[in-house]
Amino acid sequence: MNRQLLQAIGALILAPAVAAWGAVAEPQRPKDGGALQAMSASFERVARRVAPSVVQIFVSGYGLSDGEAHVLTEQQGTASGTVLDSNGYIVTNAHVVSRARRIQVLLPALPGPDPRGPSFVRPEGVKRDAEVVGIDTATDLALIKIPAHGLTALTLGDSDQLKQGELVFAFGSPLGLGNTVTMGVISAVARQLQPDDMLAYVQTDAPINPGNSGGPLVDARGQVVGLNTMIITRSGGSEGVGFAIPSNTVRYIVDQLRAKGRVHRGVIGVQVQTVGPTMAAALALPQAWGVIVADIDPDGPAAKAGIQIGDVVVAADGEAVGNVREFGINLYRHPTGSTVALDILRANKKVNVKVPVVERPEDPNTLMDMVRPEKNLVPQLDILGIDVDAKLATALQGLRKASGVLVVAMSADASPRADRFQPGDVIHAVNWTAVTSLDGLRKAVAGLKDGDPVVVQIERGGALKFVAFEID
Repeated sequence: MNRQLLQAIGALILAPAVAAWGAVAEPQRPKDGGALQAMSASFERVARRVAPSVVQIFVSGYGLSDGEAHVLTEQQGTASGTVLDSNGYIVTNAHVVSRARRIQVLLPALPGPDPRGPSFVRPEGVKRDAEVVGIDTATDLALIKIPAHGLTALTLGDSDQLKQGELVFAFGSPLGLGNTVTMGVISAVARQLQPDDMLAYVQTDAPINPGNSGGPLVDARGQVVGLNTMIITRSGGSEGVGFAIPSNTVRYIVDQLRAKGRVHRGVIGVQVQTVGPTMAAALALPQAWGVIVADIDPDGPAAKAGIQIGDVVVAADGEAVGNVREFGINLYRHPTGSTVALDILRANKKVNVKVPVVERPEDPNTLMDMVRPEKNLVPQLDILGIDVDAKLATALQGLRKASGVLVVAMSADASPRADRFQPGDVIHAVNWTAVTSLDGLRKAVAGLKDGDPVVVQIERGGALKFVAFEID
């Protein structure tokens, strides 16, 4: 009797909850696992829709040698890419294709009737050579193109609408295994790896491994909400902490790369940091948000407009600025030559300042992405160099001579490296022959043979010096 009574009471308690769940989740009681089958079928539809737009990328070229900075060695690798345009435009990560000598794209084989009967193994797709349209190392994005038409392209979704816990799928070629899909949820919608990082990532626990780079992270509708780019791991494999570049960032960067081949970013000549509770308390600020001006380019537009170190920017063009990322995003929207209206706090008094926006100078640290060994190698000197033009001379600042050849890296054959050149050296002359370009440098060393002595005039750290050695 006691057991029957408990069962009856339990049934009365659970019946309303079960009925309510059934009314919301499924109008009819599922039979024989119908709900699970329906969910599985929806996952299959997403995979079928997305898979034709995910490609495998094979690269061969030169990369930095392990343990030796600025030394290039021949390397090969594989990664993933996402078709965003039916005419052959594919987005991937910059670290996948930068310094690649050759890029090949493997298009997936389209499913179709097989006269031999059904098969679980698809035939290999078609390989096409690809060319780089543009690279943006700041966001780790690259746009490449293959000679093809009629490709199946994916749609970029709105990453600002993502919700924590939302279901997502990661596509790509982990560890070289093409046509792979994994599932997880959005762990965080805007994860900054460092407090003042300009880029916030979509974090997911969908398994991501080496080779997934450049593949899409899609939502339950099959729209791209991110581009898989990296993981945090202690073991070297997936530990459920993966990161994707938000789709809205991908859209902004790809549009510029396709139109101009590079990304134009506006700056005003300041270095800022996010204001947190500790800083606000120590400086007696009225709020624990905004960005504080930590440094100013004395010749930049901010200095000329009257911005001072210690100013706290709280708004730009009327929109609140809570952190460094929001400040940077606002500047990105301004074309060169426009002005940005800043609301700043100075000694707890509000000041309004209008500052011209100028284009960010070329960062010398990104010049490695411009180097192609077949174009930039000077074998007699074992260096890879690029021309110092007027724009690069401005970026390098303070050059004694605004021309020459900038040493970007040394080839792996260079020896002994420390006694000759260093990255950042600018070559101005060889055996008293003036050098103003890479072509001029090649002509100056063309007649040199193994054992010939040579004296190269370089500029290093603002000082001129001679480097003497024998060709080997």
